[in-house]
Amino acid sequence: MVKTKISDIDLQEKLSDMMTPLNEEQILILTKELAIQTYKKNETIYCEGEAPTYLMCLIKGKVKIYKDGVGGRSQIIRMIKPTEYFAYRAYFAKESYVTAAAACEASVICMVPMTVISNLAKQNNELAMFFIEQLSKDLGISDERTVNLTQKHIRGRLAESLLFLKDSYGLEEDGSTLSIYLSREDMANLSNMTTSNAIRTLSNFATERIIAIDGRKIKIIDEEKLKKISKIG
Repeated sequence: MVKTKISDIDLQEKLSDMMTPLNEEQILILTKELAIQTYKKNETIYCEGEAPTYLMCLIKGKVKIYKDGVGGRSQIIRMIKPTEYFAYRAYFAKESYVTAAAACEASVICMVPMTVISNLAKQNNELAMFFIEQLSKDLGISDERTVNLTQKHIRGRLAESLLFLKDSYGLEEDGSTLSIYLSREDMANLSNMTTSNAIRTLSNFATERIIAIDGRKIKIIDEEKLKKISKIG
């Protein structure tokens, strides 16, 4: 983790949805207390069991939220994209982190002490509502993913993960290659399957000309078929 700098204008643009409800004095308090940190690829951001102290907003890069399970296997719970907030639920719940977070690539994160966020939320009802809405959306996504990852077959789960990555991070300039390059292990952890099953299913998709694979790069060739596989599970 390395401290870095980013202009106040850039920050206000990145944090505009959270800063909009605040008055000038509250914005000054917030900006005075925040810090900008950079993380290297695969560097841990926080660990399971640690006490939460910061609200985090991803400014640049990609972050995975995961939990280690039985036999050393990990399950990726969420993928964070730029301007999304994370790491604050545990503080409001008055508990330690039940997940861990790591950078999937070099990332820049804005960190605000949760004591500052908590005090501002008590003073500003609109800010409190902002976080209620964020937590409600996250819970809805979590509920849907829980059902999909437990009820769909392997092909359906992997197809859904590929579409999820497309919707979250978009495509490269060619209009078909996913703009995130996950290891086969991470792809498996995102899809709730073994690495060998992820490799085999990706290979099958490539054989069926649904996708094309070049190392960690995945190009979506037939998105409609991918959606159909995801839907039927």
